This record gives sequence, C-alpha cells and structure tokens, in this order.
Amino acid sequence: MTEKLFSLLDSYFDDMVSLRRHLHQHPELSFEEKETPALIEAFYKDLGVEVKTGVGGNGVTAVIKGAHPGKTVALRADFDALPIQDEKDVPYKSLIADKMHACGHDGHTAALLHLAKALHLLRDELQGTYVMIHQHAEEYAPGGAISMIKDGCLDGVDVVFGTHLWVTADLGKVEYRTGPIMAAADRFEIKIQGAGGHGAQPHKTKDAVVAGAQLVTSLQQIASRRVNPVESAVVSVGSFVAENAFNVIADSAKLIGTARTFEPAVRDLVEKEIGRITEGTAIATDCTYDYNYFRGYPAVVNHETETDYIVEIANSIPGVTAEESEMQMGGEDFAYYLEHRPGTFFFTGAKPEGVDVPYPHHHPKFDFNEKAMLIAAKTLGKAAIEYHKQQ
Repeated sequence: MTEKLFSLLDSYFDDMVSLRRHLHQHPELSFEEKETPALIEAFYKDLGVEVKTGVGGNGVTAVIKGAHPGKTVALRADFDALPIQDEKDVPYKSLIADKMHACGHDGHTAALLHLAKALHLLRDELQGTYVMIHQHAEEYAPGGAISMIKDGCLDGVDVVFGTHLWVTADLGKVEYRTGPIMAAADRFEIKIQGAGGHGAQPHKTKDAVVAGAQLVTSLQQIASRRVNPVESAVVSVGSFVAENAFNVIADSAKLIGTARTFEPAVRDLVEKEIGRITEGTAIATDCTYDYNYFRGYPAVVNHETETDYIVEIANSIPGVTAEESEMQMGGEDFAYYLEHRPGTFFFTGAKPEGVDVPYPHHHPKFDFNEKAMLIAAKTLGKAAIEYHKQQ
C-alpha cells in the first residue's frame, strides 16, 4: 500500500509545485481568506470527495472513507499568508502588494491536497477514515484552530498529525520532539503616563521615556532572575513609541512586546512579573500606567506514543531521517488540536538547495525547497494509512 501511495505522490509532484506557486502568487491574510478556501473546495469537489466549507470561519474540512473499518486520522495544513512585501526575484513572486506566503503555508496546502487525492484513489484498499483539516488564520491569534475545533473538525477523530516545512533543517530531515516543541506565544502592552514639558526643564516633568527605558531594562530580569534556569522564558519588547519633538519631554510612552514560555506555571509567573515590575517602575518615576497581557496560543505539547510512531514512520521512508529537534520559541495553534486529541507536530526539512544560511520564516525573501512537500506528504500519508496497524 505504501509503495502505491508513494508512486502516486511522485507522479503528482509537478502538479503539487504548480498549485503551491499559484497559492504563493495569490496570498490571503488571516481571517480574510476567500479565494483560497474556494480553491480547496473546488479541488475536493472535482475529486468527488465530501467537503465542508465555512468551518469555524474560513476553514475547510474533507473526509475520505476507506472501504475497511479502522480508526479516524486527522491531518492538518494551514493556508493563510502574512502582511509582508515579497522581495524574492522568482517567477512565482506574490502578485499582491504587502502580502506573501512567508512561512510555507502554501506548501502545506499543496502537499495535503495531493495527499488527499492519492488517498481517495486508494480508498477501496484503505482502512478507516481520513479527515483533512485545511485551517485558516494560523498566523494571527486567536487563530483558526480553536474555532474549527469548536465547529466539530475533530469530532470522531482518534489521532491528529501535522507538520511544518522548516527551512533551517536540511531536506530529508524530519525533526521531532516529545513533549513541548513550540512555545506559548503571548503579547503585552504597557502605557506609561507621565507629565510632559520642555526639554530644558526636566525637573518640571515626569519623563515617560525615562520610565519606559527603565522598564525595558528591568523586564529582562524576569528571564534571568525570576525564572528557574532549567526552564525557559523570553520577554522581548518589540515596540517603544513616545513621539515628540527633539526638545519636548514626552508625557506618555507605549511599549508592546511578546512573552514566550513552555510551562503553564512559568507563563503565569511571567505575566505576574511584568505587571509587578511595571507597577514598581511607575511608582519609582511618579508615573501612572496601564498594563494588558493577552494570552495567545498555548505551547505545542506532543504526545509520546504518537511522536515515537512518527519517528518510526519517518525513518522507514527512503532518503528520510528523523532527528530530535530543539524546543522552538515560535508559536503554533496546532497546540489546540493536541489539547483535544493525541497526536504530534513535526518539522519537515526544507532548506533551499545551494544555500548555507536560508532566509528565515517571516522574511521578505523567504522561500523553501519544494521537494520538501513530497516528503511531508509521504510522511503524513504513511503515518495515516499505517496507524490502524498500531492499534
């Protein structure tokens, strides 16, 4: 069965690339997806596969039923883009200004659609049921996963698998990790309110810039002095705005940043400590403040049995080797699927050919090795069809 699946996928590779490049030229941002879900729906209707649109918003699900009884396996791919201007010099460069697929979601979609096509053709020989989850809005919290789950995309599902094309890993590598693999991704906003005035008379003001500068420095003590060194946390201020003329002391300043953690207790600690330090800084500088902490996606925590299974599957595919991944501080709303069902999320190596240091994810010149789509499809496909044997 695996040989038949792989043969079909190999024969679809050119179509897979063509579809990926079409999607790359026509990106749609989170929660704004219209043409992409319509394309996905049309693909399944042409196959004669059961498809449902508007799942949790702009999501799409498709169901392929094997002729023989078995478990229900869900496979997920996301399809939203980012608000970034595409700066690559390639024929398939984005045609939409200030929007591009800078994270590989176009590749995820093309790979899953053609895997679905292969599974549909083999359905008379397959066990169980296969649920294809095409998720909108992964890039922007609250994300599409949580609403799709509430709308029933995991109903009846026994296990869920997902992958992310990963340009920092070599082609042919599948990177896995049991337990936490990607971090909880939160955002915080702090407004410091002082009393502005003339730059020549600082003693008559309450300088919001000085207060904000002290706060930026003090926040770094959370990871270095408040979090247990054997655990992980990142607190980064990404924006510090206090606009004024050169000779005017600002009366207010706004700081926006992100916090990344793996353990729930550390997440709680970081949120509390940002507030405590902000309060202390405001008191010390005689300013007032407004602090808001917005929880984004939880950490992606892989289940042990399913992760061990993916390692076995990956190592059985010719030309593919599984390697343990470091924990990544990036966030992913695949976390929600794993809170509801057993499963695992892994990285599929996609480093471009002839490149030592690739442009990273979310970079204006991001691109990936399209051969990685085939490896992703084969790994997910073999995992899906052989999962029944594990039971």
